[in-house]
Amino acid sequence: MAGLADQLRPVMLKLSRHLRREALKVGISDLDAQLLGIIKRKPGLGISELADIEHMSRPTMSAHVKRLEEAGWLMREAEDPDGDRRRVRLVLSPEGKRALEAIRRTRNDWLEARLGQLSAEEFAALDAALGSLVRLVEVRG
Repeated sequence: MAGLADQLRPVMLKLSRHLRREALKVGISDLDAQLLGIIKRKPGLGISELADIEHMSRPTMSAHVKRLEEAGWLMREAEDPDGDRRRVRLVLSPEGKRALEAIRRTRNDWLEARLGQLSAEEFAALDAALGSLVRLVEVRG
């Protein structure tokens, strides 16, 4: 297992680095894209919840949220469904949704171009390994 881990780690890091660069082409940092993606999947999160997910301090996350809000990608909804007016819910703005879609598109375009350069056997091997890779990143511990 150590041999596979030693070979897989740099490949995964390089792939991640390429995908982060694609987000930068859209004008969004990797962290910003990650935060917007979390809020897209979990609309209505509060700053504290988002900070916990990202293992950041609340003041640091508050600064990131403020910056995303000033960029026009994020909005705060003051009305909580439970009636707590002190709680702020974070949601993507229409511009934030468009930005995330642009990132998804540019990343997919980059990946599709590389996948198209693989042989049929290489493509099939990657396709067969996909389930294991998904499981690898979802394993807790």
